Amino acid sequence: MTIPDSGFLMENGVSCLPCTPEEEKKIVTDLRNESERNLKEGNLYFVISTRWFRRWERYVGIDANENLIGNQSSGSRHMNGASSLVAERPGPIDNSDIVENGSDCSCKENDIQIRRMLMEGQDYVLVPQGVWEKLHEWYKGGPALPRKMILQGVYHRNFDVEVYPLCLKLIDSRDESQSIIWLSRKASLTELFQKVCALRGIEQDKARIWDYFNKRKHAQLFASNKSLEESNLQMDQDILLEQVDGRHSSRFGMDSTGNELALVSLEPSRSPLTIAGGPSLSNGHSSGYKSNLYPGSSLSSGLTDMDDGFDAYNAVRKGEKGGLAGLQNLGNTCFMNSALQCLVHTPPLVEYFLKDYSDEINTENPLGMHGELALAFGELLRKLWSSGRTAIAPRVFKGKLARFAPQFSGYNQHDSQELLAFLLDGLHEDLNRVKQKPYIEMKDSDGRPDEEVAVECWKNHKARNDSVIVDVCQGQYKSTLVCPVCSKISITFDPFMYLSLPLPSTITRTMTVTVFYGDGSGLPMPYTVSVLKNGFCKDLLLALGTACCLKSDESLVLAEVYENKIYRYLETPLEPLISIKDDEHIVAFRFQKKGMGKTKLVIFHRWHEKSTTDYLKSGIELFGNPLITYLGEDQPSGADIETAVCKVLSPFKRVYSSAKAHVGKENGFLSDGLDEQCSNSEAQSVENAELEGTSSTDLSLLLLLTDDKFMNLKAFKKDTLFESGKTLRFVLDWTDKEQELYDASFLKDIPEVHKAGFAAKKTRQEAISLSSCLDAFLMEEPLGPDDMWYCPRCKEHRQAIKKLDLWMLPEIIVFHLKRFTYGRYLKNKIDTFVNFPIHNLDLSKYVMNKDGQSYVYELYAISNHYGGLGGGHYTAYAKLIDENRWYHFDDSRVSPVNEPDIRTSAAYLLFYKRVRTKSKVEAGETSNSHSIS
Repeated sequence: MTIPDSGFLMENGVSCLPCTPEEEKKIVTDLRNESERNLKEGNLYFVISTRWFRRWERYVGIDANENLIGNQSSGSRHMNGASSLVAERPGPIDNSDIVENGSDCSCKENDIQIRRMLMEGQDYVLVPQGVWEKLHEWYKGGPALPRKMILQGVYHRNFDVEVYPLCLKLIDSRDESQSIIWLSRKASLTELFQKVCALRGIEQDKARIWDYFNKRKHAQLFASNKSLEESNLQMDQDILLEQVDGRHSSRFGMDSTGNELALVSLEPSRSPLTIAGGPSLSNGHSSGYKSNLYPGSSLSSGLTDMDDGFDAYNAVRKGEKGGLAGLQNLGNTCFMNSALQCLVHTPPLVEYFLKDYSDEINTENPLGMHGELALAFGELLRKLWSSGRTAIAPRVFKGKLARFAPQFSGYNQHDSQELLAFLLDGLHEDLNRVKQKPYIEMKDSDGRPDEEVAVECWKNHKARNDSVIVDVCQGQYKSTLVCPVCSKISITFDPFMYLSLPLPSTITRTMTVTVFYGDGSGLPMPYTVSVLKNGFCKDLLLALGTACCLKSDESLVLAEVYENKIYRYLETPLEPLISIKDDEHIVAFRFQKKGMGKTKLVIFHRWHEKSTTDYLKSGIELFGNPLITYLGEDQPSGADIETAVCKVLSPFKRVYSSAKAHVGKENGFLSDGLDEQCSNSEAQSVENAELEGTSSTDLSLLLLLTDDKFMNLKAFKKDTLFESGKTLRFVLDWTDKEQELYDASFLKDIPEVHKAGFAAKKTRQEAISLSSCLDAFLMEEPLGPDDMWYCPRCKEHRQAIKKLDLWMLPEIIVFHLKRFTYGRYLKNKIDTFVNFPIHNLDLSKYVMNKDGQSYVYELYAISNHYGGLGGGHYTAYAKLIDENRWYHFDDSRVSPVNEPDIRTSAAYLLFYKRVRTKSKVEAGETSNSHSIS
């Protein structure tokens, strides 16, 4: 339903502007703020196409470009010509690009559904009902796409707008017809019954509805207040309607499974804790819970569901190979499947969850999930390690996930690393052996030896956190913070469960700065250096100094040039580099420290207009980069000024073959006899700079004194005296003589700090190593401006310098390659190939605690991400240790893969297990260890 842009015409064809752009902006802002203050379940929100909404934002003066695409705009001073342009008023609201059958005008509004796989911010925005009503009143259009706000989670409750309601495919067994039903996943089974019966014209007491997932009867659904989500119903799954007619139902009654005895209730029949012992693995365990888990019995717990695609009694059997079952995609759950396959192929966890772990389940931990997450994970792992390759649908596990981590509910794509972080933390809390956590007051390091502080911190951590996850997955790093003002040092030792490694290109930026010689000893030269994104101007100066071979008796002065003027000096060493945008022009002036005298001279350039007789009143049309030099005289004269200007201009002098140009050229640069041209006689003979009728006190250059606002221009003579210790600003008028003598091109076309797209293409082709990512992680860097540290000595928040060091490494180490960068609306992925070792990853050199142990690791699993954000896909590689063979897990599909083929640019999470050596001597003799250096 493409809607034509009507400009200012409203529905009746009359030109009408209900409000000014400013009024529209204020009304919408007030309505949004009011909605935020009154969040409650059931509130209506409307989905609007981002494409249309951004046009409206531009119209009302919201800088949407900066928000949407992360434009590194330099602020209002850069919007010279564009600021006067007024964005056009958008046409009617047009949601045709985000709905199914967008160009089909015959669709009823209730039947219109939003296209799948859209991302909030990128494809659509959500606005409260009041905002929609106002926008629709002003602009008309549509279609309206209302969505309700729901409350999610059990322990961590949060509001969410259900953009994609649950889609169920209803199969009517009476005529085998199929219908589509859309309901909120928070709707009750009673509401489902009402909708089905109304749609199919059947009385509720004669209707029987089955959970018909994968075309197989799993459980009969009964009208109740139980939600569809709690009933584990999934997006796009089938439900079966049967009519109960006397003594029997339709032929579908026994069709799918062969007998109804296989049906297992979704409701727990007794305490779910009994499953932790596992079939034939309980070893006679008795803990007060009733258990009938004898070999061949069915697990009648709340976590057992025939939807998983295998019979519960086919549990792990001796001598049979397991671990090759896939996980069915339940609607954008590839992120979950990928992370789960990596975890269930982690050898220590497999060993733990296949044994009896019921004694370790902590149902009292307020930070945990009453053991339910651990039980759900343990049961899923057992099913995946049962014999056979039948794919399992992890519906029960997904249901638990939605309850305890509502951020992963629904049917949007999520991040496998975020899920992994939640699972590791949740499993730890559910299996925490500490039932009552003691209060422990943390002590400051106070100069004590690192070994003493580290042992103390780990002991305190273990006193409150003790689980199989801590035993296997947690290490310890040393964190050092240094205050940039008072140099206060704070050292802490903290636990970690994974290491999020930045790709070097994500923590650094390349900056191009043009260096000018303040004493006129050389031509300007652009230098491109790499600095930390969160660094300071002192870091840029240090990098520039190295690049341009700055001598110890020299210094650099940074400045931003805008509209051919010095806009600002970057003189504060701790000025954050984020204040310098990519499209700005930054220059540095190079001076001898002893030459930085009392008076600063700033020279601006202007083309001299021949037709203008009164050059003092002509407009200031500047060009080129200003030049800066210093004067050492106490009371500089006009002659001193002219001499200094001639000297700083000398590198730009053209080299002629004629006898007129007596100044030689050596190695492409002008020779040192430059002061010669600045004497009155030589300047007049070479440059012919004397004006007709002028006296000997007049200048050979057309220099004019000006103020900081360029409001006034004043001529002066050679004998004019100036007050020292101030900044003097002069405009140099470039006549034909100056243009003939000097090459002004060196002053023009100063490069931007960073030209987008140029360096990016180059780095994309370059592979980086895992070691370079680890080096970047351990690099000393300043905290971001949004992550300030409170200095106890200064009593203020400071942008401290942070340094991380690895102190103790765990049995299992997970590296998270930070491929995704996030802005408010911009989400970007870095596809750079990271070269990582598969065998013999030696991390010993990174461990500060020299305890004599070997820290050699071997890769056993990878979580991969292909494609872009939102529309991407996750898979996993995992190694069956006993087989010494790698497999590719792509949702329900499992296939063998050659080891060399597992290294790809899609690698996102790397799982390594420690290789235990028999002795320290043996570890030292390992010659083929892959030390990442």
